[in-house]
Amino acid sequence: MHTPIAHDDLTVNLAATPADRPWTMLYRVGAAAALFSALFIPIQIVVFLLWPPPLHGTAVDWFTLLHNHRLAGLVDLDLLLVADNVLLIPILLALYVVLRRSYESAMGIAVALGFVGIVMYLASNPAIQMATLSDRYAAATTDAQRSAALAAGDALLATWQGTAFHAAYLLGSVAGILIGLVMLRASSFGTVTGSMAILGNGVGLGLYVPVVGVYIAVLSVVFLEVWYLLVARGLRRLVRI
Repeated sequence: MHTPIAHDDLTVNLAATPADRPWTMLYRVGAAAALFSALFIPIQIVVFLLWPPPLHGTAVDWFTLLHNHRLAGLVDLDLLLVADNVLLIPILLALYVVLRRSYESAMGIAVALGFVGIVMYLASNPAIQMATLSDRYAAATTDAQRSAALAAGDALLATWQGTAFHAAYLLGSVAGILIGLVMLRASSFGTVTGSMAILGNGVGLGLYVPVVGVYIAVLSVVFLEVWYLLVARGLRRLVRI
């Protein structure tokens, strides 16, 4: 039995059954994770604007940034995206529990792709390693020690956005689009929520457009910000049913 809860065009149809009760904690954690993820997006944007990352620089440029502005350097190295990926775990689990009732196979595929993408992304991020090398470079007393730190840093930068990163990016985008499509068809969170998931992950694929790809991909954060907030709202409503 479905209990409709109408809030303008953000209508949701959430199942209020005893089967939901064991998942209440997961819904709460998923909602909190979505709110934290929404909070991280403006923080990352502000840091990027105030302390722009040396995207085309060498290890020396990154070491200098990390030495002068440690937290900003870590954010520029996408450390908040690492946290965001960890937070995505309870979000995906909560969405699977809610949406599996209508499209279990599709949600199973989406969550599997999402989890593989999360693992690959976590493995590809060099933020902590670069911070460690920055300290080693600053503490070096010989040219050989500095050269070793620089060589290791350049190697990390070369692999930062390599195969693992792009595989994770593509898998995560496909998972997000698939979840958005399920949301549209199942009407569990409303069409706006599903549309934000599709737009956010679809626009994010603009990264692969030559020359202007990065600028296109940046626009995806607008849709993802709204999506996180709507997911948090929907999960909180489920808890209150």
